[in-house]
Amino acid sequence: MTKFYLEGNFAPVRDEATAYDLPVEGAVPDALSGRYLRNGPNPTGGDPGHWFFGEGMLHGVELRGGQATWYRNRYVRTASFEAGRHLVGENGMLDLEVDVANTHVVAHGGRILALVENRAPTEVTRELDTVGTFDFGGRLTTAMTAHPKRCSVTGELHFFGYGVFPPLLTYHRADPAGNLVQSEEITVPGPTMIHDFAITEHSVVFMDLPVVCDPSLLMAKTMPYRWSEDYGARIGVMPRGGSNADVRWFDVEPCYVFHVLNAAEPRPGYLEIDVARYPHLWRDLQDAFEPTTLHRWAVDVAAGTVKEETLDDRSVEFPRVDERRVGRPARFGYAVHTRPGRDGFAMETALVKYDLVSGAIEEHAFGPGRTPGEGVFVPASDRAGEDDGYVLAYVYDAARDGSDLVILDASDFGASPVATVALPQRVPFGFHGSWVGDAEL
Repeated sequence: MTKFYLEGNFAPVRDEATAYDLPVEGAVPDALSGRYLRNGPNPTGGDPGHWFFGEGMLHGVELRGGQATWYRNRYVRTASFEAGRHLVGENGMLDLEVDVANTHVVAHGGRILALVENRAPTEVTRELDTVGTFDFGGRLTTAMTAHPKRCSVTGELHFFGYGVFPPLLTYHRADPAGNLVQSEEITVPGPTMIHDFAITEHSVVFMDLPVVCDPSLLMAKTMPYRWSEDYGARIGVMPRGGSNADVRWFDVEPCYVFHVLNAAEPRPGYLEIDVARYPHLWRDLQDAFEPTTLHRWAVDVAAGTVKEETLDDRSVEFPRVDERRVGRPARFGYAVHTRPGRDGFAMETALVKYDLVSGAIEEHAFGPGRTPGEGVFVPASDRAGEDDGYVLAYVYDAARDGSDLVILDASDFGASPVATVALPQRVPFGFHGSWVGDAEL
C-alpha cells in the first residue's frame, strides 16, 4: 500500500513553476504588499521513509497594489540536495548530515531563511532562489530550530538547536540585524526531540518532553524518536539574557508538543504558555498522531507550581498568533481543526479562531472538498489593532485537484473570503509559512 504522504494532496509536485498576474475572485486588500511564503516536504523521488523526510519546497505568492503579481515554487537547493543525497541513505541508515530545509521559512535581518531543525538555515532570495547556508558569520555551530521567536519589542531573534549528540540543547539570540550575540548550552538528561519553544517579555521557555532518540531506529528508515514511559516531562524557564544556571525546571503531566501558540507573562514570574498538546506521540507507530488539544500551562515561578488546563476539546494543530504579540499577552489565536485520517494521521478540516479573553471560538470552513493549511495573520498596518487584518492560507480544492491562496477578514472570520487567488500549481500539504512584507527586505 502506498504511504499516505505520497497520495492525494500529500503527493509531491515535480515542476518548478512561475506565473504572473494571477486570477483573483474578490479583491486583494491594498494593505497587503509583500509575499506569503510556505515551506513543506516535496520528495524528489520514491518513498523518503516519513512525511517529515521529503526535500523542502517553497511556495510563494506576491501581493501588491491590489493584485496577485506572481506565484513561484522552488526546491530549497541545499548542498545535499544538489549532491542527490537523501535522509535515508543507500545503506538504509538515516544520514543526519543531510539538509532537507523543509519545515519553515522566516525573514530576519533582511534575509529570508528556510529552516529545518537538524541543520543551519538556508538563505533564499525574495524570488525563492537558493543563496546557500547561513551560519551567522560562522558563529552558529549547532542546528537551528524551525520555530525561532522574534521579539516585537527588541527586534531580537531567539532560537535554539538540539541534537542527538552533545550539546543536546543550545539557546541562541541574534540582534535585529542578524548578528548572533549569545549562545548558551542548556543541560537536559537525554536526546529528546525539541521542536518548538517560547519566549515572554522576561523569560525563555524550553520543553523537555518524553519523545527520545532511539538509536535502533536509525536503520528503520523512519523517525529515530519514540515515546518514553520513564523519561518524564518538564518545562524550563530561563530569564532572558540568562544562562543554564538560571533555568528553573517544572514537572508537567507527560505529553508531547510540536507547536506553541504563544506565551506571555501577565506579571513577572507568572507565565501562561498555550500549546497544542498530544497526550503521547509515537508510542506505537512513527507515523501515527493522536488528537491534540489547545492546552495551557500556568507557571508560578516563585511558588514552583504549574497549573494545567485544556482550553478547547477539539483537535487542532499549527497554532499561530499575531507576530506582533509573540511573547506578550494576545487576545486572538488561530489553528487548524483536524480529524483522524488514514493510518492515524491528522487531516485538516477548517481554520479556527480563538478569543483567548472571552473564550469565544469561531470556525471558517472552506466548503466540501476544500482543505486549508496553516493560517497566518497579517495586520492591516503596523499600527492596526490585533484583530484588524487578514488571515492567509493555502487551500486545496479536491474537485479540480488544485490550490488557492485564500484571504479572510480576521474581524469577520466566518464570512466569505475577501479574496481567493487561483494558483497555477497544486500546493501539497506542508508545514509552516510567513508573511514577508516589503519593509522586511
